[in-house]
Amino acid sequence: MMPEMNGYEVLEHIKADLSLRDIPVIMISAVDEMESVVRCIELGAEDYLSKPFNATLLKARVGASLDKKKLRDQETSYLAQIESEQRRSDELLHAILPEGAVRELKTTNEVQPRRYDDVAVMFCDIVSFTAYCEQNPPEKVVGELQELVHRFEDIAFETGLEKIKTVGDAFLATAGLLHEVDDPVLAGARAGLAMVAASQEVPPGWQVRVGLHFGPVVAGVVGRRKFMFDLWGDTVNVASRVSDQAEPGTVLLSGDAWAQIRSSASGHSRGMVPLKGKGEMELVEVTAVD
Repeated sequence: MMPEMNGYEVLEHIKADLSLRDIPVIMISAVDEMESVVRCIELGAEDYLSKPFNATLLKARVGASLDKKKLRDQETSYLAQIESEQRRSDELLHAILPEGAVRELKTTNEVQPRRYDDVAVMFCDIVSFTAYCEQNPPEKVVGELQELVHRFEDIAFETGLEKIKTVGDAFLATAGLLHEVDDPVLAGARAGLAMVAASQEVPPGWQVRVGLHFGPVVAGVVGRRKFMFDLWGDTVNVASRVSDQAEPGTVLLSGDAWAQIRSSASGHSRGMVPLKGKGEMELVEVTAVD
């Protein structure tokens, strides 16, 4: 019974305004019908008093409403803090595990080791890194290594590879493991050539060597504390040994990997090279990819 709009409309406007809707509202009216009380509560009123009202009772109702609002504000703040911590937790998980492994961990609370076929495994390590560490302060070495690894991570992302981990100065990545890549070996070779070039651009201009092999792997998380996504299998071992045979500043592929991209890349054979535990294997140095 007010000019221009009644009390119900005032309440509707308050609750529709995001800047006002959390203010508790107590409706006071001479109307004492239950229908009016119900309507006010449905519209969002905190409480309701009928005229003539008792001042002491009104003061108590106002105090109670403000106390409840304070508790709701604290709850909202706590929920926002929880959401922030959850986002931080998700960021840390994505920093530790590949995207597919994070999804599985959230869904099942574990990442089961399983076999994956047709995976390109790439190792990239720094030549003479140990000698460099002995001649320079550790803070300087770690800072430079951090910068180079950041570049490698960008290259891996741009070419469709998944970074698995770094072991000392070695960067381990895969293509075709947890998400589909049209040509895993070609993606790996392209990334390897880019990493060789990037290593010369980032101080102190280290030389790197890259090894690539193609085949089945077993991947997953083992253990419950300080877990890490990892790879196992002969394909991983061969990729590491191929990397050991690469000359500084080159990308070396096993014969099996080269067979996957020979029509889309240029290179030359290093012939049959003995690999520890594998006997002789043909290795091919890649010089360019389409």
